[in-house]
Amino acid sequence: MTETAAPVLRTRGLARHFGGLAAVKDVSIECRMREVHAVIGPNGAGKTTLINLLSGDLRPSAGSVILGDEDITGLEPHRISKLGVGRSYQKTNVFLPFTAFENCRLAAQSRLKSSMRFFRPALSDQDLNAVAEQALIAVGLDSKGGLAVAALSHGEQRQVEIAMTLATNPRVLLLDEPLAGMGAEESARIVELLKKLASDHAILLVEHDMDAVFAVADVLTVMVNGMVLESGTPEQVRSSRAVQEAYLGTEELLHE
Repeated sequence: MTETAAPVLRTRGLARHFGGLAAVKDVSIECRMREVHAVIGPNGAGKTTLINLLSGDLRPSAGSVILGDEDITGLEPHRISKLGVGRSYQKTNVFLPFTAFENCRLAAQSRLKSSMRFFRPALSDQDLNAVAEQALIAVGLDSKGGLAVAALSHGEQRQVEIAMTLATNPRVLLLDEPLAGMGAEESARIVELLKKLASDHAILLVEHDMDAVFAVADVLTVMVNGMVLESGTPEQVRSSRAVQEAYLGTEELLHE
């Protein structure tokens, strides 16, 4: 973690209301390069809503989202994505009949500057092929690029989704429960992948697997009822009485 580095993505007083319900209230967080910032909290805490606000899938009711020096508050998702913010979803979002390589190539193709290039034979663009191949290498699936995603395990499908995100050349990765539904072996593989990706990305991670969170996070933010309860290093959060009482429970939080 680089404590002195300027944040690449930050929010100030971010809020989102659905009628009379405040799903996110006055949230201010910062994400830095080469850092995993994990957001944890009980169901309904506002974690996924926060990611949707950062990615542009939802517009904030108040507050701001700043990427580098640029205010991206309220921009459309495709514009935020092109500025360097990639995301994954709680439910795996891949094209099951297509191969892993084809999925990544489609993601890379979304970065073409001119839509007219879609009329060129897709496989003739070696640059896009190289981007897709490198994305698969990055997640450790280069040997399975030719397989239909439907034939891959759940964990491998999640890896393909991360590879698709990498193929869009992001600076920031917003990962919404990438370990959901995985067994111990697959979870361990994703944890190692996240550690590797953090070497040249800023990662905001929403995850329920506390063992994984404490294994990979540089910074932890705990949300309860749409608000930030505590934010700091894992050690600070682990020892927080307020967090113990509100969310994790003393025994679980102190578990190594």
